[in-house]
Amino acid sequence: MIRYALKCEAGHGFDSWFQSAAAFDSLARAGHLSCAVCGSGEVSKSLMAPRVTSGEGAPAAPEAAEKTVPVLSNPPGDVEKALTALRKKVESTSDYVGKNFVREARDMHAGRIPERAIYGEARLDQARALVEEGVPLMPLPFKPKRQLS
Repeated sequence: MIRYALKCEAGHGFDSWFQSAAAFDSLARAGHLSCAVCGSGEVSKSLMAPRVTSGEGAPAAPEAAEKTVPVLSNPPGDVEKALTALRKKVESTSDYVGKNFVREARDMHAGRIPERAIYGEARLDQARALVEEGVPLMPLPFKPKRQLS
């Protein structure tokens, strides 16, 4: 496993774990990465210092270990609280349609099926095509929880 410091085009910084450097590259090429703060699909590696350990597996400098506090250990801030509230609202008032999102959105827009609030998954090119067709949609700033259909 490898941890990368990442940033989006809006300058938001966050980090994530990947199985390997090749796994990161593959996910990035496929458009499966998004900013943890704003949902942007333009994500790249950020400059980061390597983690150096002594031969015993302990951090090389004790003061460096004290300074590295995982981001997720901080109490949730206003942004995190707002994202949590948005997720709860979306999940409680909408139907999760998963990878069928594009088809469902198109069918509703064309009047083939009744309109209802839905959320799901679409590639960036699919979402752009829907917008060009006039289908109203909004990218969510979080990835949907995987649900069994």
